[in-house]
Amino acid sequence: MPLSFVSPTESAVPVFLIGADDLDAFLATRSDDDKLWLKANGFSAALGTVCVIPAGGKIAAVVAGFGTKKTRARDRFGFGAVRAKLPDGTYTLHTVLTGEALEEQLLAWLLSGYAFDTYAKKPKSSVHLVAPEGVDIARLEAIAAGEALTRDLINTPSNDMGPAELEQAARSLAQAHGAEISVTMGEGLLEQNFPMIHAVGRASPRAPALIDMRWGKAGPTLTLVGKGVCFDTGGLNLKPGASMGLMKKDMGGAATVLGLAKMIMALNLPLRLRVLIPAVENAVSGNAFRPQDVLTSRKGLTVEINNTDAEGRLVLADALALADETPPDLLISMATLTGAARVAVGPDLAPFFATDPKDALVLSAAAAKVADPVWQLPYWEPYESMIEPGIADLDNAPSGGMAGSITAALFLRRFVTETPRYMHFDIYGWNPTAAPARPKGGVGQGARALLAALPELLPL
Repeated sequence: MPLSFVSPTESAVPVFLIGADDLDAFLATRSDDDKLWLKANGFSAALGTVCVIPAGGKIAAVVAGFGTKKTRARDRFGFGAVRAKLPDGTYTLHTVLTGEALEEQLLAWLLSGYAFDTYAKKPKSSVHLVAPEGVDIARLEAIAAGEALTRDLINTPSNDMGPAELEQAARSLAQAHGAEISVTMGEGLLEQNFPMIHAVGRASPRAPALIDMRWGKAGPTLTLVGKGVCFDTGGLNLKPGASMGLMKKDMGGAATVLGLAKMIMALNLPLRLRVLIPAVENAVSGNAFRPQDVLTSRKGLTVEINNTDAEGRLVLADALALADETPPDLLISMATLTGAARVAVGPDLAPFFATDPKDALVLSAAAAKVADPVWQLPYWEPYESMIEPGIADLDNAPSGGMAGSITAALFLRRFVTETPRYMHFDIYGWNPTAAPARPKGGVGQGARALLAALPELLPL
């Protein structure tokens, strides 16, 4: 199903999106036959329900339930559940929603058309919605396309999504939007002083890489850094099978920043964008990095390796150090970094850290407006000692099991010394159960919130 709207047509069928509290008022406008039909079908306007009203052997109208305020709060994107229940055809939306509430549901319609069918073809339907007036349709379609890219990259299994394939995805995106791209690979990482990216990726036959994409000639500067661990075995601290099962999504940070970059470039935002992705596979072989090794980073800080399964922060550290050498106006990293973040907030919320309190407030407000939930966690200074092992400057995996997401964020912040405004996201990148507009599988988190916040964060 296309992630786009269609032009008006006389044959389009009206879809009335009705909340439970508005059902009586809506029924008062309908014919007696319609009232009887809706009553006979038990239509109560529950969220995501659909009742087709026939007339003359055709569909005269569709009434879709929008639930109560309480049910909508529990399950955003309610209109997305409607699309799959509609017969093939073209529809027009009739609703009292306006502004941000309307845009959320229109985006829900677009995103509900996403399906990952690379390996198992799914039945195709032909359900279309006419582009409503008074809404920035191009923006919604750009957001949906960026989210689809993120989902596709995460959903692709690691045998088809290694560092080289992630590089190709970035190259294709750069080519589509006239961006510049350069890639440092394999032994070139040592020559160009990215030792920790090389150390994490050297055990795999798939060469590690640092992808560097630039776009835009004028405006404020924004640098996005995304963790691109295309598969994580845990290294010599091997993960158990159950924990390894979802590790194709460990490049979810890279997928999300590429999706956000696609949105930014498609909308031609007036800024200068840089995207950095350390792309590696954390594998096991004779030359794998080991527990108790001490690595020297691009920044010059030494890191004691106390768990090879805490590799994401190592590759991000070198990429952040590079970004920090030409400080942008705003630096953002995104990574599927810690299980501690999932324990803290579950899979639906995207925890983030911000060095500037005003940035955190702006982002949180924007996230609420676009139904892309985030939650601020603190850079808690008293925990700094937890990442200082004594034998080296930093410890990549502090013992004790406490505050794992915070200590990881503190670790990354050590590599950002020249850029005053830095935000870090510890995302999950995966929807464990199907929900409206969000099928089970890869999902972007925080990108839409950031896009909405950018005009105030930079400003544009």
